[in-house]
Amino acid sequence: MARKNEYREWLKQDLGGLIDQIKELDDLQKHFLRSRWLDQVLWMEGRADHARNRYYLFRLTTIILGVIVPVLVGLNIEGPIGAILRYGIVVLGLLVAITASLEEFFRYGERWRHYRQNVEWLKIEGWRFFQLSDPYRKFKTHAEAYPSFADRVEDLIRRDVNVYVSEIVRSKEEKEEDKGTVQ
Repeated sequence: MARKNEYREWLKQDLGGLIDQIKELDDLQKHFLRSRWLDQVLWMEGRADHARNRYYLFRLTTIILGVIVPVLVGLNIEGPIGAILRYGIVVLGLLVAITASLEEFFRYGERWRHYRQNVEWLKIEGWRFFQLSDPYRKFKTHAEAYPSFADRVEDLIRRDVNVYVSEIVRSKEEKEEDKGTVQ
């Protein structure tokens, strides 16, 4: 976990340094770059890491315990140790059900992929702006390219919000409604 925070801190320093080096931009534009673009990059990096860690934790717990439970059931041990083992199997079975349900409910795998994809798009857009490569190649300076960059970043953020609400949140609500109608 500390390594991920170190990466985000390095990213903040590195990209912030690049912003500082662009002499054609005024202080307000640099502030916007930090507050809107860089902040979103860092926030999405953190959300992607969080979702990935939760996804792996829940999926690995489900998989590993899901394999162990049938093996323990197959041992068929009698006596006091068998009774303890049966209670342990029940607890492990509950953990499998809980972790599978939590991962399904919170959809950490989808969230992880969503945030990872969007943060990479934002970083790509930033690198294109810094290097004045396509679609910024037609501009002679960063100051000329800035309005186009700001528009493109806002479009990326808008699409991110729309996709998140329409696919991740709505799909989660639909699954909850389906479960309610089945019962």
